[in-house]
Amino acid sequence: MKIALVSPYDFAYPGGVVNHILALNNQFNKMGHDVRIIAPASKEVDDAGCKFVAIGKARPIPVRGTTIRIAISLRLASRIKEVLAKEKFDIIHLHEPFMPMLCSAILRFSDTINIGTFHAARGGKPGYYWGWPISTYMLHRRRKKLNGKIAVSRPARDFAIRYVPGEYDIIPNGIDLGHFSSNVLPIDEFCDGKLNILFVGRLEKRKGLDYLLKAYRRVKREFPESRLIVVGPGTRFRRKYERQVSKQNIADVVFVGNVSYEELPRYYKTADIFCSPAIGQESFGIVLLEAMAVGKPVVASNIEGYAGVMTDGLEGLLVPPKKEVELAGALMKLMSDNLLRRQMGSRGIETARQYDWEKVACRVYDYYVKIIKEMPYRKDSLEYETMSAPVQRRQYL
Repeated sequence: MKIALVSPYDFAYPGGVVNHILALNNQFNKMGHDVRIIAPASKEVDDAGCKFVAIGKARPIPVRGTTIRIAISLRLASRIKEVLAKEKFDIIHLHEPFMPMLCSAILRFSDTINIGTFHAARGGKPGYYWGWPISTYMLHRRRKKLNGKIAVSRPARDFAIRYVPGEYDIIPNGIDLGHFSSNVLPIDEFCDGKLNILFVGRLEKRKGLDYLLKAYRRVKREFPESRLIVVGPGTRFRRKYERQVSKQNIADVVFVGNVSYEELPRYYKTADIFCSPAIGQESFGIVLLEAMAVGKPVVASNIEGYAGVMTDGLEGLLVPPKKEVELAGALMKLMSDNLLRRQMGSRGIETARQYDWEKVACRVYDYYVKIIKEMPYRKDSLEYETMSAPVQRRQYL
């Protein structure tokens, strides 16, 4: 099967959606499919391991306390038509299908089977893609071209369905269990006997690091032989947080900055506890899964996207968001009980196995087959309707 995986986000700066697409690409290639990744790029990228098609130049745009990198251009049409005419895809799988400009434009010009995956979950009126340059009229027209809809979680579905009605299959994000493993080596410089609390995420307001810093100030008084390790990109908020640490004289807070994908599992391995105090707008807890796969107990905010991944009291502890006293209490409960940390870490490994990318990719492929079988016969198709699902698997796997 010839598949296009389309991202609206800058391929030169991988994030959650781009990493999701790369993982699907790797699994589909193993299954024998012919895959292209289509995305904008702000600079030349190394496309080793994938067949990458650049359309548009991505630019950083601040939106509600974060920065997204997308292509904003009205001159993408000719390039899109050229690629679609040349490649003749069987499936076009658009991630965040109505994010301007690339995904929405491809959906406009595509005459093949179009699948959309919805990743975001946010409360209130959308400062999201609906209501940007694409009018409500255009949204109504283009959403009819989606033949199938996937959401990565219930919160993502509940948000998307308000604007794009219909049936959704919930297929979660996956995790590379070969990469995120308890067998990796820790970071030597942090293996000095102190209890390490790890934060991983962009340094922006919605990730809740300011509440963790306040909680850690309390923790430090009770557990002086402890350390908070902060991993993640961000310049403006990092300066703010560093000033907060300095002003309040909080010792043993280490800002590592961004780390490579290759090094990230070692930081999880170094931690005694992983903490994600996000205040909301999280559709899925991929960082929770990464920590759990390495065998670490988790303390996280009790928000819908996180509660769908872990169970309070099993793989870790869930606390109300924006409550530094409760957050500090949960951290100290685990810090004082080594056995409990080990038990929760072991349960986390078992939970993470359910999200192996190989299993997730098979579910996505099965969804393609389901939608294909529901499509009316077309002379230019591969006559999917005449084949049973097992025959299709033999043909394409």
